[in-house]
Amino acid sequence: MCFVLYVGTTNPLPRRKFDKDSRALSVESLAERDAVIKQYFTKPEVQYVGSSSGCGCDFPHATLQNGTWPEIGYPDDAEKSELDMARDKSDRENCEALIALLRTTGDEMVELYGVWDGDFEKPPQVREDASVDILLGPNFRFKEQGFYIVHLEHGTPG
Repeated sequence: MCFVLYVGTTNPLPRRKFDKDSRALSVESLAERDAVIKQYFTKPEVQYVGSSSGCGCDFPHATLQNGTWPEIGYPDDAEKSELDMARDKSDRENCEALIALLRTTGDEMVELYGVWDGDFEKPPQVREDASVDILLGPNFRFKEQGFYIVHLEHGTPG
């Protein structure tokens, strides 16, 4: 099962199909199977945004475990394996691409909601204000069933 990320904006994002030969993010309209997710957004346009893997799994994310999210981070970079460092690089590249895409909207604020594919009716377990600075931080992870109000200017609340 895959992590999936939905984005609420004032106007629709340009649609782009997933291309396995490109690291570009995909953007798709809601389908009948995931249309129920729109109920959690206040923005009029809600669309699915896929990471460089096609789903949302290459966006940094944390899975609920017994009702809480695990602590993220390492006390020391020396504890990171090569796989962890490669994942961190991919996470960062995907977050940077997401922020670049979101900034094309002209909105000052957008909404993001991440869930496991198929869990579209599950309500958010947490709501957070976040700035782009937080999303680009080394220990940021989208929380499963986390709903984010993202301020697109550096240094704004969050």
